[in-house]
Amino acid sequence: MQSKRVAVIGATGYVGVELTRFLLRHPHAQVTRLTTSQSQGVPMRTLLPEVHASAQHQVVPYNKEDVIQNSDVVFLCLPHTEAMQHAESFINAGKVVIDLSADFRLKNPAEYPVWYGVEHLAPALLHKSVYGLTEFYRDTVKTASLIANPGCYPTATLLGLLPLVKKKLIDLNSIVVNAASGVSGAGKKPSATTHFCEVHENYFAYKVGKHQHTPEIEQILSEAAGSSLKVDFTTHLLPVNRGILATITAKKTAEATEEKIRAAYEDFYGKSLFVRFRKAGEFPALKDVQHSNFCDVGVMLNPRTNTVTVLSAIDNLVKGAAGQAIQNFNVRFGFEEGTALL
Repeated sequence: MQSKRVAVIGATGYVGVELTRFLLRHPHAQVTRLTTSQSQGVPMRTLLPEVHASAQHQVVPYNKEDVIQNSDVVFLCLPHTEAMQHAESFINAGKVVIDLSADFRLKNPAEYPVWYGVEHLAPALLHKSVYGLTEFYRDTVKTASLIANPGCYPTATLLGLLPLVKKKLIDLNSIVVNAASGVSGAGKKPSATTHFCEVHENYFAYKVGKHQHTPEIEQILSEAAGSSLKVDFTTHLLPVNRGILATITAKKTAEATEEKIRAAYEDFYGKSLFVRFRKAGEFPALKDVQHSNFCDVGVMLNPRTNTVTVLSAIDNLVKGAAGQAIQNFNVRFGFEEGTALL
């Protein structure tokens, strides 16, 4: 099977490094360009010391024309609002773009000033992009020229909720999501709230009522439900490096039973390579999924409160970012879905 020349734009951040790690061991990926916004390049081995000494990959200053000439697929690992400045040039040059930022996830350009504080610079591309939650959009990913890789919180939340929403087993006006992430989810650039002294032995909520992943979650759930819905979404910071645990609750519908709820998940994920549905009474922990592309889901129906509780766990850097991007790369080009991930 023919290999693809791949470029990683923004290869020095946490996600860029994680993605490069997977690509270097992918049998059908030829890593031709790794770039940085910095003025000086660095050897890849300074970021990935485990790379064999024979590896000569260099992270070089970004040059658009150089990337176009030397790649078939471009992975954008840029901060939110930066990818929209670059994607159109690559698509016009015939490249497949897999964007790991939020810049092409929302279909309505009016949402970007509200949630990201900027006007969208390439609004025409929003309706051309395919949302890359592989388990639910596999068929459209297969032909996409622009894949919007989902956010980490939305991945955990949506994989936990979509079977219930599509089968109408919960009250769509009662969804509450409390999700906690490791510090790497905030990116590599330090801030006052991510310094060691702020995070160590601490646990706190942030961006309460205004987290930028909220409209992404609502957009996909509304599409699945066939009607507009809202979620009560609260995020927390965990004093760990990586991982997300989402605790999701909603009132059950009149026809929902434990058997129907479990059947909904088994139907959706029975053949899934990366979503593991737990046995009754079992729930996931971060250690079950860290450093992997798995999403582990556990569910229960509490008859005392008529509430469905879902726990969903992922590694935010893998299934929530780099691993899912590789999964989409595999599906897009007809490689085995688990290539380089298992």
